[in-house]
Amino acid sequence: MASKKVLLTYEGIKTLEAELENLKTVRRNDVAEKLKEARAQGDLSENAEYDAAKEEQAEIESRIAELENMLKNAVVIDAEDVKIDVVKPGYRVRLYDYSFEEEVEYLIVGSTEADPANGKISNESPVGEALLNHKVGVEVEVETAYGIDKYKILEISN
Repeated sequence: MASKKVLLTYEGIKTLEAELENLKTVRRNDVAEKLKEARAQGDLSENAEYDAAKEEQAEIESRIAELENMLKNAVVIDAEDVKIDVVKPGYRVRLYDYSFEEEVEYLIVGSTEADPANGKISNESPVGEALLNHKVGVEVEVETAYGIDKYKILEISN
């Protein structure tokens, strides 16, 4: 089965690489020390500290595998080298939101980096997906959990 490509900005890749490095060097060592201390207490069958450390170790190893897979399948969103005529991942888009009668601005990112509270929306989200491949001046209607929202694309930048 082919792995799903993960869209990431350079910033997103650096963030995931830093997390991976921390897990491999710091967190693995911490949990190894916890396991060593728990083993020193004797009987492991009723040792809650040992069980907790083993669970933490499993979570760390799972996250390491997840991060390695994401980075292996990463596709870099490079908005610098492309002509800006339509909305693409990696681009910043300024919109007029008809529902709230205000302008909003979003950076279109891959789902891994999405952070709507900080203006980063996924290209797979309803709004992000609806904006893709549209030009400035286009009005887009998006079906959301709250009904139909309407936006007008005012500006596209990188």
